[in-house]
Amino acid sequence: MKLQKTLLILLVIIGVVMIVLGIRAKILPPPLTGVGFFIIAYVLNQSIKK
Repeated sequence: MKLQKTLLILLVIIGVVMIVLGIRAKILPPPLTGVGFFIIAYVLNQSIKK
């Protein structure tokens, strides 16, 4: 359980970093990847709650 929460936090941090880097460089793929990390984190969070 603790490992899953750690992975969840790590995914959110990576997602934020990807979005910030993409906005600074004014390119689209990193922010899209960051959103993908948020979606994965959401799905992981839903599976932890069950």
